[in-house]
Amino acid sequence: MDRYDVIVVGSGIAGLYCCLELSDSLKVLLLTKDSLENSNSSLAQGGIAVLRYKEDFNLYFEDTMKAGRYENNLEAVKVMINESQNIIKKLINYGVQFEKENDELKYTKEGAHSIRRILHYKDVTGKEIVEKLILKIKSKKNLYIREYCEMVDIIKNKSKEKNCEQCIGIVVNFNNEKNMIYSNNVVLATGGIGGLFLNSTNKTHIKGDGIAIAIKNNINIKNINYIQIHPTALYTKKSGRRFLISEAVRGEGGWLLNPKGERFVNELLPRDVVSEKIAEEMKKFNSSCVYLSIVHLGSKEIKNRFPNIYKACLEEGYDITKTVVPVTPAQHYFMGGIEVDLNGQTSMNNLYAIGETSCTGVHGANRLASNSLLEAAVFAKRVANLLNNKKINNTELNIKNIENKEYKDSLTINNNLIINEIKRKDEKFYDKWLKHGKY
Repeated sequence: MDRYDVIVVGSGIAGLYCCLELSDSLKVLLLTKDSLENSNSSLAQGGIAVLRYKEDFNLYFEDTMKAGRYENNLEAVKVMINESQNIIKKLINYGVQFEKENDELKYTKEGAHSIRRILHYKDVTGKEIVEKLILKIKSKKNLYIREYCEMVDIIKNKSKEKNCEQCIGIVVNFNNEKNMIYSNNVVLATGGIGGLFLNSTNKTHIKGDGIAIAIKNNINIKNINYIQIHPTALYTKKSGRRFLISEAVRGEGGWLLNPKGERFVNELLPRDVVSEKIAEEMKKFNSSCVYLSIVHLGSKEIKNRFPNIYKACLEEGYDITKTVVPVTPAQHYFMGGIEVDLNGQTSMNNLYAIGETSCTGVHGANRLASNSLLEAAVFAKRVANLLNNKKINNTELNIKNIENKEYKDSLTINNNLIINEIKRKDEKFYDKWLKHGKY
């Protein structure tokens, strides 16, 4: 029988970091829908925010709250900021590199941040973090990895002691066959919902599977209509994922121009505001895009600071050292998700959620730039700490008679559950951004 102490579903920074922080005494399964490396975390360009010094706390707190329209969970924001320095130290210990100047960490600035507090590695910060965490993951002897294995449901039963439902495992689709995998604890780190959108900067296979499964099983969901549209994705007529042009480009001095070549917005306003202004300008000029210019920064600075963006734009025919590049808003991040407490606990016993699939309330109604990687790591560590201190007794895992018809045909996920919930909550958002989605 396939049984583990902990199952972690998803191999972005949340899932990877959680696995690394779990005790070596636990038998852990890390399961991912695609390859281990193929996550949204690996796409993160701008960086990871951190509290630089104690005096910055109030500013950082206010920046996060203001961007989130003051709908954030205050305690969650405090936890994230207060634990940020320890997370950075741990990432560096895991081998992650960040840019330095004179042997000191070098900080950059992005939209809606009051000061420079963002650490980065060139313009591929997420890729650097994910690669180094994976190297560490593969050295853990208590950890088992299954790639190209899709979770399609959770297994649950009734706890006699607590008189409530509890999660005791997952149902997976592996090679088009159903498999039951049992565990005392399941951690969902399945990512956002970008794959449901026609225009998204997310990986196309990441479609909110964990959230759809939660809705199906009556697990509490929060703020499902809080979806961030990023202002600057590279405009293209091709289908598939949109290439993100990091907010750090505007943070370093990039300009947004309308078809007349005029600046029309403060480029460092929060993402939702800039996206709306771009949409208005596109409508005003009946244009498919606006333009981003960083030519004035100089060729050397552009190639040194944004090598990946420079290369990607060049492949599309745009030399950003010499000309403007067409950009358009695209779905980027999901601030809602499975409702959790400060330790990642969902409304179902033994089921936890972390990263973009969860809703800690940190981001409120709109995420502040470079808080995503930080939030994922902070709350992944808190879940790991909770499980490390939790008494796990395999004899309590009651799996008798669980192989019933409820799971017999569970080989697909109904992602329309998410779409229907979003439409019900926010028809205006649905009509503007989602009605031409992929689903």
